[in-house]
Amino acid sequence: MTEQIFPMADAIDDVAVDLGARSYVVRVGRGLMARAGAEIAPLLNRPRVAVVTERTVADLHLEALRAGLAAAGIEMEALILPPGESTKSWPHLERTVEWLLEQKVERGDIVIALGGGVIGDLVGFAAAILRRGVRFVQIPTSLLAQVDSSVGGKTGINSAQGKNLIGAFHQPSLVLADIDVLDTLPPRDFLAGYGEVVKYGLLGDAEYFEWLEVNGPALARGDKGTRQAAVRHAVQMKADIVARDETEQGDRALLNLGHTFGHALEAATGYSDRLLHGEGVAIGCLLAFDLSARMGLVSQEAPARVAAHLADMGMKRSLADIAGELPDRDGLIALMAQDKKVVMGQMRFILARDIGDSFVSSEVSSEALAAVLDEALRQR
Repeated sequence: MTEQIFPMADAIDDVAVDLGARSYVVRVGRGLMARAGAEIAPLLNRPRVAVVTERTVADLHLEALRAGLAAAGIEMEALILPPGESTKSWPHLERTVEWLLEQKVERGDIVIALGGGVIGDLVGFAAAILRRGVRFVQIPTSLLAQVDSSVGGKTGINSAQGKNLIGAFHQPSLVLADIDVLDTLPPRDFLAGYGEVVKYGLLGDAEYFEWLEVNGPALARGDKGTRQAAVRHAVQMKADIVARDETEQGDRALLNLGHTFGHALEAATGYSDRLLHGEGVAIGCLLAFDLSARMGLVSQEAPARVAAHLADMGMKRSLADIAGELPDRDGLIALMAQDKKVVMGQMRFILARDIGDSFVSSEVSSEALAAVLDEALRQR
């Protein structure tokens, strides 16, 4: 794979999300936290913002953001929530909305989501419903959030019935993806985010997957140019898909490769640290390729190649990698049936014809699905 296809960069890259009046830019590069004030100031009617974050991120980055905003004369107030997937819940949504009202946030103001996917989803949903919609800026601090959840306007919280079942489409006004903050991620969190990175190659860009096979180890080791190239390309892929299908009526569903399985596994593990979201996506992607192979849609070599790359990266890739008990096959299928992609009672799967060639289908036999899950459970 040549550098000309995915050139390394040390400048700031701008990726446009073209949605007419709701268009915005995702800025990808180093040092964006320190420049946050200059980046956000043009959006403000008055020099103050409300920031919502979580404790782990606050300890690492909140004061840097405060300094970056202060450099442009912007004042901030911050709400610090608990870390973890359980924060994407009704109680924390209510707490966030009530705090924003206490801060007298107006429609013309900006709310900043500083954190990973949990904070971005929760704060985006709070902004969507506050005063029937206020603007917000995403400053994603995890790899997963930078390449996926911060882009495209999906916001929401989880329910006891399933993941992301309550929410709204609400596009941010700006996304600042600072590559430097990825240095603070624990290795497990970084690799979990890589589950969403590799998903893009699997669903629609075989050349990107090939590039990741070569460059993934350097990306994991912390090479900044490789990280920026990987994030930029993933964001560009998502931006192009979102521009074609903002509310997931068609092509955007492809971005859910691995998620029908992954979300069920997250529910089965109680949205706990037994399984991080990106880990569930990685396992789910491989299960989707296994299902495609069992249905005769893709060669057996394709899932083997996916599994080999996940193994090379040191990632979770099977149900055997999930600690603790899991439901049986029927229990997992019941959880999958709660997925928000179910239409007219039928589960929809993202299947593959090859690496880089995926499609949406409801034509999955119960026998094939049961066989794939039975085999995965036997390997535990």
